[in-house]
Amino acid sequence: MKIVSWNINSVRFRLDIVEQFLREAQPDVLCLQETKVVDADFPIAAFHALGYDHVLLHGQRMHHGVAIVSRVPVEADDRLDWQANREARHLGVRLPGGVRLENVYVPAGGDVPDRDVNPKFGQKLDFVERMTRWSETLDCPTILTGDFNIAPLPSDVWSHKALLKVVSHTPVEVEALDRLKASNDWVDLGRHFHPAPARLHTWWSYRSPDWTKNDRGRRLDHMWATGDVAKSATAHTVFEACRSWLKPSDHVPIMTEFAW
Repeated sequence: MKIVSWNINSVRFRLDIVEQFLREAQPDVLCLQETKVVDADFPIAAFHALGYDHVLLHGQRMHHGVAIVSRVPVEADDRLDWQANREARHLGVRLPGGVRLENVYVPAGGDVPDRDVNPKFGQKLDFVERMTRWSETLDCPTILTGDFNIAPLPSDVWSHKALLKVVSHTPVEVEALDRLKASNDWVDLGRHFHPAPARLHTWWSYRSPDWTKNDRGRRLDHMWATGDVAKSATAHTVFEACRSWLKPSDHVPIMTEFAW
């Protein structure tokens, strides 16, 4: 079972590279974030043509939006409002064998790491706190994946020192994510297979005309699993080359393979 997560930053604008990736990587399940489309306009036919017959959506016009497309049957989906304002940022399904798959798009949090000055930063921290409360109640095998918009480890960013006061790597965000991780003994599958300080960046800003020259990456995209599911994981891949494809997202896909 190959499960992929990818913040695509508009699925319709980047449909060509999504199709290319599906043909080349052949994942069983693809979790998309920031689809930026209402459900009625999602390009379902393109996925059906590639054998992804199961398409579940939680869309929103112009902003946010998540989707799960699958070659294997999925069921019992839910859409949790961890943002508490009805933004489309979560979609959960049940995979064959009863494993839960939760696809999440955590808010970026704005530019200033101070909730009093920047309400968006407070919303991000509150979002992660609501996830933590949810995590504490889990009682079934679960995979949690998506764009967490937090790079927790010093080796998860191009410069730990330079980014300590930059949203996505501040101590308060890292502490919040650490509490979420501890709430159910989640296994960070990326670092399980590629222990720190191995390179594992998944995002590079559009602000650089050539992302390869300054190479200022961050690991914002994650795949975690409860211990019972993590035991069946066999590999984790970051598709860094996708950042150089035509009309790329600023994120690249990550994929974990499971033996079940």
